[in-house]
Amino acid sequence: MYMQDLVRQIIKHIGEDPDREGLAKTPLRVEKSYEFLTQGYQQDPCEIINSALFTEKYDEMVIVKDIDFYSLCEHHLLPFYGKCHIAYMPNGQIVGLSKIPRVVDVYSRRLQVQERLTKEIADILMMCLNPQGVGVVIEARHLCMMMRGVQKQNAILTSSAMLGSFRENQKTREEFMHLIRSDRSI
Repeated sequence: MYMQDLVRQIIKHIGEDPDREGLAKTPLRVEKSYEFLTQGYQQDPCEIINSALFTEKYDEMVIVKDIDFYSLCEHHLLPFYGKCHIAYMPNGQIVGLSKIPRVVDVYSRRLQVQERLTKEIADILMMCLNPQGVGVVIEARHLCMMMRGVQKQNAILTSSAMLGSFRENQKTREEFMHLIRSDRSI
């Protein structure tokens, strides 16, 4: 009940009546919303990955691109959202494809900055998969830049993390970047 009391105080502080019909249940809704939006703190990404590891002698690039995500900026508690593109070069093991977007969800459902989100995803895949390399690129729009502050509606922040063969081999990096930019529909 503590969070609900705080939300009621915020509503009062901005000059509204927390008992007004449209706002009466807002504290409960906000509490449930934040429980969902921050559920990543209660999830173990390595456990998710380890639940679907398979031995396979495949050693070429595996890419999952255009993974939608939503997160909360830790500076303003406003959303940022976009697409995450992930590649890895297996080293004897592959992971079930649905686990890669689930890892994105684990980290994006925490208070975040985009740069850390990018690095956390790359680091956990490198640690749990032990691949030859990992590449992560995130493109996102930040409501803290769109709704307040500089109010730039079309600004997109792009961040990347390249580990192992993606950092060491320029051709691998270039292939990844080319493939995530290609606009071929299935």
